[in-house]
Formats: sequence, structure tokens, C-alpha cells
Amino acid sequence: MEVMRSMKNGSAKRGLLLSRVFLFLTLVLPLSPLPFSPVPISSAQEVVDKMVATVNASALTDCKTCLITYSDLVWQLALQPDTQLDNPSSADLNKALHLITDQRLILQEAEKLPSIAPTADELSRARLDLSRAFPSASEFQLRLQRVGLTAEKLDEILEQRVRIEKYLDFRFRNFVVVTDKEIADYYKDVYVPRLRARSPGQIVPRLDEARGQIEKTLTEAKIESDIDAFLDNARERAEVVILNPV
Repeated sequence: MEVMRSMKNGSAKRGLLLSRVFLFLTLVLPLSPLPFSPVPISSAQEVVDKMVATVNASALTDCKTCLITYSDLVWQLALQPDTQLDNPSSADLNKALHLITDQRLILQEAEKLPSIAPTADELSRARLDLSRAFPSASEFQLRLQRVGLTAEKLDEILEQRVRIEKYLDFRFRNFVVVTDKEIADYYKDVYVPRLRARSPGQIVPRLDEARGQIEKTLTEAKIESDIDAFLDNARERAEVVILNPV
């Protein structure tokens, strides 16, 4: 066994969080109208499963988010448009492993706050948004079928993703403060020079006209930085045990 205490994959992490995700990521409900039908297990591609890793298994009791299986990795790849599913490479599998490990670290914290449980509407929107990331609903359905990802399991995955996004919003977004000086400095040092370089001769919006866009940009940058720091700390404290390298 190999214990990994620092699993770094910033780009993969961003694809979840906002996938978003956020997030998000990110990224739903049997009670809502579906853009595709549930996947019959009998028609799914057979996936030979195995345990790949555990996340904080010795520290948590009755933990449903501690085990990562080979199916988890393949399902993650299936939910990423344009990702190869036939004989996935070790690099792709390890990217999925790092991403899922980060998800589990956040989810283990999120589960301590029952008040952020996803609502039916949130799950429905998450399912619809995910399906729209693919060229068509039929292609999305086909990818699920190829890896044996049932509608029930998809609901579980999306429930976790929405819970993660809500936790990150609760923990970080609600406490972000962007000052007037930060907005003014960004306008002078970044916004105006960048706009003039990209579109010479274009009229530059006044600071008050660009304030909303700049504030949003700075807010997202601060949230991303805070999440990076949170995950770095979580990885340092985590016990990630590799059972079967991929």
C-alpha cells in the first residue's frame, strides 16, 4: 500500500468546482422529466470493479465516502465530454482519482452540515446542466450505458456534487469581501490595459460601468484562492491509501 498525503491536481479540481464544481463541476432527479431514460443494467457495458483507494478510512466510522473504486474512476471519465472511454490511459485514470479524492475530502466536511442537503429543484437543474454539456441527450445516454452508470447511481453522484458546491458557497462565497480600492486598482492596472491591448480604438467603459464585472472577477478569484488553500490543508491532514495503482 502507498499512503499519499499530498495529491495536487489544480486543473482537475477546477473542472469539478465549478464544473462548477462548483464547480461544479460540478458536476438529476427521478421525479423530474428526464432528457433520457434510465439505463437498464442488463444493457450496460460490464466493468470489472476493484478497490483503488481509501480516503480517511481509519479516521471515520460508517463512512460511505471513504472508498474509491475503479468504477468511480470510469464513471467520472464518462461524465467528462470528449474523454476517451475505451481502454482509458493511466494518466486519465489518475486524473480522475485525484479529482475524486478532492471531492471526497470536501464531501466529508460538507456532510457535517445537514442543512445544505440538495433540494429536488437543485438536483433537477444539475442533471439538466450536465446533459447539456454533451452534443445530445442520446450521446450522454450512450456514455452512461457504456460504463454501466445507472440513473440511480448518477443521481447519487450529482447529489454529492451539488452538496459540495453548496458547502463551498456556504464556507467561502458568503464571506468574500471586495473593497473599492481593489476594484479601482484592478480597473487601472488590469482591466483598462487588457481592453486596450485586445481592442485598440475601442471606447473604454468608465469605472462605474465596469464595476460589476470587475467585482465578480475579483470575487471568483478570491473564492478560488480560498478553496485552493482549503484543499491544500485537507490533503496535508488526509490519509489517502492506494490499494491498487491505476
